[in-house]
Amino acid sequence: MMPDGKDPMLAEFSAPMDRRRFLGMLGGGLLLVSATSEFARGQESGAGRHGWGQALPECVSAWLHIAPDGKITAFTGKVEVGQNIRTSLTQAVADELRCDPASVNMLMGDTALVPWDAGTFGSRTTPTMAPELRRMASTARETLLDEAAKALRVDRSKLQVKTGCITDILSGRKTGFGELAARVDWVHVMGKPDCVTPPAAWQVAGTSVAKLNGREIVTGKHKYPSDQKLPGMLFGRVLRAPSFDAKLISVDTSGAEKIPGVQVVRDGDFIAVAGTDEQRAHKAVLSIKAEWQQHKQLSTDELSSYIRAQAGPRKSFTPPSSAVHSVESTYTVAYIAHTPLEPRAAVADYRSDKLTVWTGTQRPFGVRIELANALNMPEDRVRVVMPDAGSGYGGKHTGECAVEAARISKLIGKPVKVIWSREEEFTWAYFRPAGIIDVSGALDRNGSLQSWEFDNYLSGPSGLQTPYEVAVKREEFHEVKSPLRDGSYRGLAATANHFARESHMDELAAVAGLDPLAFRLKNLKNARLLAVLNAATEKFGWGAHNSSPTRSFGLACGLEKGGYVACCAEISIGSGGQLRVERVVEAWECGAIVNPEQLKNQVEGAIVMGLGGALFEAIEFANGRILNPRLSQYRVPRFSDVPQIEVVLLDRKDIPSAGAGETPIVGIAPAIANAIFSATGKRLRSMPLLPAFLAS
Repeated sequence: MMPDGKDPMLAEFSAPMDRRRFLGMLGGGLLLVSATSEFARGQESGAGRHGWGQALPECVSAWLHIAPDGKITAFTGKVEVGQNIRTSLTQAVADELRCDPASVNMLMGDTALVPWDAGTFGSRTTPTMAPELRRMASTARETLLDEAAKALRVDRSKLQVKTGCITDILSGRKTGFGELAARVDWVHVMGKPDCVTPPAAWQVAGTSVAKLNGREIVTGKHKYPSDQKLPGMLFGRVLRAPSFDAKLISVDTSGAEKIPGVQVVRDGDFIAVAGTDEQRAHKAVLSIKAEWQQHKQLSTDELSSYIRAQAGPRKSFTPPSSAVHSVESTYTVAYIAHTPLEPRAAVADYRSDKLTVWTGTQRPFGVRIELANALNMPEDRVRVVMPDAGSGYGGKHTGECAVEAARISKLIGKPVKVIWSREEEFTWAYFRPAGIIDVSGALDRNGSLQSWEFDNYLSGPSGLQTPYEVAVKREEFHEVKSPLRDGSYRGLAATANHFARESHMDELAAVAGLDPLAFRLKNLKNARLLAVLNAATEKFGWGAHNSSPTRSFGLACGLEKGGYVACCAEISIGSGGQLRVERVVEAWECGAIVNPEQLKNQVEGAIVMGLGGALFEAIEFANGRILNPRLSQYRVPRFSDVPQIEVVLLDRKDIPSAGAGETPIVGIAPAIANAIFSATGKRLRSMPLLPAFLAS
């Protein structure tokens, strides 16, 4: 968005937009002469530090612009999908420029205007992009101080930076950022690492700045990808196969062609319609008669045997002779869907051999590559714009919907919007992978871990390694070809691996006759993990009450992606066998806290989302079809499921900030499973837990 709140991409959609033109609209200033072909090359692939596949620009002008009126614009390829990094990244820039966050406009995820970025995933924004923007903003601040010292003819040490101005402390004379910025050739000002403000001196970061565009979100003013509109736009729908990998044999589109206001397009086996409204397009695609060749495929109840058959052999392992107790168990996790608040949506406008697409994606530059390949056109003729979108959870890395909208737009020569239905989202998006995890642990007579074997099949290696002290261990991930399309998810395999490991630790504690907390403390030396474990159990009041068949308690802890978590859960079991999670206390530490309230919201959201995978979320499939592709069939957490949640945040200003969008989810499932065992004596080893609980 522009500083006045208008979107230049929609206001003048028909005109090509590049960085030179956009900055011309903003006015001169910091980037006075930086929109050159030399800069454009540097922005994408020129000299500089390397990211994941591209070089990041070193010049300040790639990341910041200060207009003559002092308005500040920061640029990043990261995107906002509800995690509120728009606010936290703005705090980083405002901190270094000593200004109010409201005076910084954060332009995100527009491939024509921002530096290349691999994508928004893996909890990498806070540990990688925030320091990058800080480095550039602090360099800009120091450069402006140099210019102010010259302009005011005073000693630099006598100057103060505050609210977009630099002031001579002794005389009170001031000069604004905009005036000073116009003096500098910013293309040749390279970012410096030695002037960044340390966490202990943060003034803006470290505080609970309110969500910067929160009013637009709650009032409906913000336009999500599915809200975008262009003049003359049509609505597209794509003909879907009845099952995965089905082959089109024949098709009759005459029924759709007879509907007024509908165009039918075909490009090989890609068949779609474009209508003047959504209902018309929906009716048209349903009227197409198609014959498909289908074949038998795997079903849910065959998954475990399939994984076992496809997996390779384990490495040999011999436990030490000092072990006197051992437990071997198998845990499983189901495929689950991301179920984003906003299904995939895209508006594509192909004209004059150029393509602009507005879409909800966590990887705008990755989607640009997909579009260029799909339409056989150069990447520099493709622009992807990412309006703040309605959640992703790792499920919007790919650009299927954008490609579909672009193909239709190219074929009919008009702008086209495609919004996936909820059923399409459930069926044709990718899933969090299922998996089998075999765990074997052995103890000596004092309850100390002597050996540990951990084999994960299919679900992934994230969070695979145990944080506990153990004499001999073997941990291995076994790749298996997934029968369903799978991919990233919030926490991904770390959720499965923590579920198995923390459940198994409770099994070992029971064999050793030790309290679950005492057993973990006995086998832990990691100071950061011990800190969150002690903080969570103290707040929870662990040990203050004994478990019973109707009310019991469980705990779990772990670490991943630089974050440390401990979770305690209290459950109740009703007379009719109804299971309810009553209370959750979670302690979280991820280094220096950028925005306490925002961080608390992240942790709470992860816990609520984690309830779904822990208790009831599971994709059911057979013969290439998803059997529960609707919210009426696929259970997600409801308001009535939400327990009392208490979050304990540990602020470590001596440690660089890590991301918190994912890892807080990993503790809730094993904590619940351990509480169920404490109440019933029955160990549930499959996620989701509720089906086995109700059957027991």
